Amino acid sequence: MRVYVPLTLPGLAAAYKAGELGPGPLDAYAVTPALREWYVSDDIEELEYAALNRAAQGSLRRLAADPQAPRRRVVVAVDVPDGAAVADPDRGLDQAALGEVRIAGPVPMTKAAAVHVDSDDAAEDVAAAADALGAADLGDDDARFTVDGAEDHELMWFGVQEIPNLIA
Repeated sequence: MRVYVPLTLPGLAAAYKAGELGPGPLDAYAVTPALREWYVSDDIEELEYAALNRAAQGSLRRLAADPQAPRRRVVVAVDVPDGAAVADPDRGLDQAALGEVRIAGPVPMTKAAAVHVDSDDAAEDVAAAADALGAADLGDDDARFTVDGAEDHELMWFGVQEIPNLIA
């Protein structure tokens, strides 16, 4: 099963150094039944893209909590055994929880398939979005517009062998 783990660049550096994402439990995003129902698509690539975007939102939340981290969203795509990533059945179709899964333990970096990171030119919009996230959560429309501005930037794809260059 492919899951998308939201991180920051310092989080990616720590995982690379440790050789694993963790310790568990890890919050991640995947194609869950609720995400399928919400997205109304059977195209697995579209569904995985939706899960990736949900993870990018999770990375933005991590950036909002860590003002020292470089303002670039980071998502690591990893493959875990079926059943290793579990959705919270109590959250059902809660819009905020779509695609959310939890992985009980650490995941070796050898299971990473790719890393998705913002380009340098997204940093200004991502920084503004991280700063506005709290107000957006409280219903501020202008702040929501700012947060949506970060989502206009596509995450770039990197092979796992490129991680040392990303964290340098």
